[in-house]
Amino acid sequence: MYEIALTLLVAAGAGLLAMVCRVPPLVGFLAAGFVLGFLEVEPFPGLETIADIGVILLLFTIGLKFDVRALIRREAWGTASIHMVFLALVATGFLALLAVVGLSTLDGDWRTLILVGFALSFSSTVLCVKVLEERSDDGSYYGQTAIAILVFQDVAAVVFITATGEEWPSPWALTLVLLVPASWLLRKLLERVGHGEMLVLFGAALALGPGYWLFSSFGIKGDLGALVIGLLLATHPRAGELAKGLFSVKELFLVGFFLTIGMGTTPTWADLGLATALCVVLLPLKTAGFMLLGRAFGQRNRTAAMSGLVLGNFSEFALIVSVVGVSVGLLEEQELVVIAVAVALSMILSSLLNGRGHEAVDRVASWLPGEDPDRLRPSDRPIETGEAQVLVLGMGRVGRAAYDGVQGRGFRVVGIDNDHVTVERLRSQGYDLVEGDATDHSFWDRVSHSGIVELVILAMPVHDSNSFALSQLEKSSFDGRVAAVVQYEEQAQALESRGVQAVFNLYEGAGVALADAACSDLR
Repeated sequence: MYEIALTLLVAAGAGLLAMVCRVPPLVGFLAAGFVLGFLEVEPFPGLETIADIGVILLLFTIGLKFDVRALIRREAWGTASIHMVFLALVATGFLALLAVVGLSTLDGDWRTLILVGFALSFSSTVLCVKVLEERSDDGSYYGQTAIAILVFQDVAAVVFITATGEEWPSPWALTLVLLVPASWLLRKLLERVGHGEMLVLFGAALALGPGYWLFSSFGIKGDLGALVIGLLLATHPRAGELAKGLFSVKELFLVGFFLTIGMGTTPTWADLGLATALCVVLLPLKTAGFMLLGRAFGQRNRTAAMSGLVLGNFSEFALIVSVVGVSVGLLEEQELVVIAVAVALSMILSSLLNGRGHEAVDRVASWLPGEDPDRLRPSDRPIETGEAQVLVLGMGRVGRAAYDGVQGRGFRVVGIDNDHVTVERLRSQGYDLVEGDATDHSFWDRVSHSGIVELVILAMPVHDSNSFALSQLEKSSFDGRVAAVVQYEEQAQALESRGVQAVFNLYEGAGVALADAACSDLR
């Protein structure tokens, strides 16, 4: 119990310190892992299992929110395949150069260098999705493209692990295709599990049962199974609710994942130096490669920059691939430590950079070549809002209610959301919606309308996104009314001080609405 208490206290303290420094808490969790490792605190029994469950639930929720059609976009499969080969070759060459000049602790032959280069070509699924979720961008165009790239990378890693393993998947693995028709039963059960703890329990059971355990039983990596089960349920109307229900459980378990990265390593100064060199040289090339390939496949500069920054890190799969390398004699245990340190450092650097928000994205985007409007992908082209008098930014439950209320008063209203699945679903229900990112600096330049927008409602789920969108309205000299939703009193005060005419506190407003409804028939 002492180890558990100490681990949780250090993790919580480091997470709070990270928040005070205005960086994502996971930076603190990674740092806490290194501190605990330096203090020679062993992972308490079950911590690695907790970490594994966190990753399984993460991949399951990715599947729940992922649009499978993103996999066939050329900017996804094209970028993933070309970039993987590019970075693997660059990393191999750099490691060979270090070995020649005697600055590398990697003493293996060319096969060892190729293996390490291949391992470092992956981006972290856990970190990338975590960043996207914190921004509420996991359903956006660039977010879905980034996740599609991660899926291709994960499949490549699974293929490698399978090919180098002592046993091939069981022939019975072919029967897993029966999960497609069987998903009809799972979808029916999802409709009947309620909204409380049974929903969370049902989701965890699916991720670990027909997801992880079933696939592992057939000799296929169980994490992939959790992703597949999530994908099979992605089009269900309650998929979003299930993902939200699992959010807190998944976040808590993922703390264990970030802690175990640092706690399991005891690097020497030489290991730290080599890991730092790998980050300093390869991470900028990795990020730039994603950006330039995104541009080549028709993305705007800002879209390519956001994808590149979120993918510019080393992956937890690098550790898994390296462990396989140790098992087949291509790597030594100490060489695995170098890779582990490089992965951890890259996650810290990537978290800090992405934590800078939209300013860092816009600065990087300005370095890219000019855009050719005729070559842009449809999702990156100008946004048409027609004769709209009112724009609702963010079409979640609050945004939809605002949309319905404004339309019911006779105004012409258009909703805007960056989640492709949400946009298509609401369009099918009769909503006038366009897909766009209101936190994009160029968003208002892309918006074209023949009427006059009189009111903008900021209904996005993240306060920082609403605040940033307000800044863009201020810069565009918008002279209409602005309304916004908040969750806390300090957020309301901040927006009111900036001239927002109508601020609605979700919690206080819900109580007022409830009182109005309850007393409507009383005299």
